[in-house]
Amino acid sequence: MLKVLFASAGGAVYGEQQVLPSPEDHPQYPVSPYGVSELACERYLVYNVQFGLPYIALRYTNVYGPRQDPHGEVGVVAIFCGNLARGKTSTINGDEEQTRDYVYVKDVARANVLALENDVPSAGTYNLGTGVETSVNRLYELLLEISAKDLPPHHGPSKPGEQLRRPRPDAPSTGTRKPASTRA
Repeated sequence: MLKVLFASAGGAVYGEQQVLPSPEDHPQYPVSPYGVSELACERYLVYNVQFGLPYIALRYTNVYGPRQDPHGEVGVVAIFCGNLARGKTSTINGDEEQTRDYVYVKDVARANVLALENDVPSAGTYNLGTGVETSVNRLYELLLEISAKDLPPHHGPSKPGEQLRRPRPDAPSTGTRKPASTRA
């Protein structure tokens, strides 16, 4: 049977999370237009189940890997690596301790194939990540060490809608959470 595989965005649909890694049923309060649009697409898929459209939505965390564009505004691993390779200073926005869950592109590709080829429920949403949070500062330190360059980062202000991704007990809640088998 054919089904839709929707590549969604892990952290963006949740907004500021209460727990990390977040289960799939974590309250969803996106803080950016991107997160709102991803969540709206997921909701349209849920709606279309009644018309026989099976789907799987995979909420990817921060995907990185070969051939990622180092010249855009997203993909901090590629941006940092590209800047280090060119001897250019990188900018870290925010308070420098915001965290992300970085997942390798080959792991994402394998998960996509498994989701399409196996008997996964015909309607479902699954987080896809490592479950390990790494601060953007720590990521830069690791890449700097590997590159053997002496290029301290520039620190800039937070961008509107950028998430901290730290557990926030004061984040909005809509009820109870139960553990999930997959994590973001």
